[in-house]
Amino acid sequence: MSETALHIKAVVLDLDGVIYRGRTPIPGASAALSSLSCPAYYFTNNSTRSRESYVELLAGFGITSDPEHIVTSASLTSEYLRGKYPRATVLVVGEGGLVDELRAAGLRVVRRRGARPLSAVVVGMDRAFTYAKLKEAQQALLSGVEFIATNRDATYPVEGGIIPGAGSVVAAVAAAAEREPLTIGKPSAWSGQLIARHAGVAPGEILMVGDRIETDIEMGRRAGLWTCLVLTGISSLAEAAATPEASRPHFVIPSIAEVPDLLRTLAAGRAPFDWVGEGER
Repeated sequence: MSETALHIKAVVLDLDGVIYRGRTPIPGASAALSSLSCPAYYFTNNSTRSRESYVELLAGFGITSDPEHIVTSASLTSEYLRGKYPRATVLVVGEGGLVDELRAAGLRVVRRRGARPLSAVVVGMDRAFTYAKLKEAQQALLSGVEFIATNRDATYPVEGGIIPGAGSVVAAVAAAAEREPLTIGKPSAWSGQLIARHAGVAPGEILMVGDRIETDIEMGRRAGLWTCLVLTGISSLAEAAATPEASRPHFVIPSIAEVPDLLRTLAAGRAPFDWVGEGER
């Protein structure tokens, strides 16, 4: 990396594995976020919660935010559907947060096929996934409606390990319907570009902080953001070092607690930590 000073104007942070694991906050998260010199936005692929519920969740960890600074794969999915199929009927395999976001966008949500024509099948994280739900989604997709996945994260970090994520449910539906979905959340470049417009800054003035190379970092790279991997979630330092240069994180730090120091070091034009990606953005 060059020694040129880099002034970041907004930080976008993943949630699971970056700020907390399950219900346990990452040490130093609240203090780090309160000392940032620029606005923080939160972007999670988790579709199970509404943006309002994430405000409440973060408040429980001592972190202040609002729905305008939170983006989820569910809110992006609702924005996509509202633009393409206003007031449409969609069949959903997912949890309450996804349903709430879709309904707030004026869409009619159903769990089973009926007389009303469907515009799309939307699949997200569903911890109550059943064979009956799989069959409903399969049959709807066989009729030719659009197939949308909120995200393809195969796993989800919690205290002490990982559990199946939305990608596991999506994979089952895709196999049954013999179709691949349009993925809305990370690593879609569209999602990163949307955040840049929302924040009102250029992509090259944003630092994306995440714990998963194939989603958080890949999205940032595709959208032209600076990227930082933290080692408190899914991806490891060894995986980062082995990743092809074009998809490698620009920076790797132990945890979110080091983000303020990283920003200060970048603004001063110094190489920040022991491992720094050397490739161009």
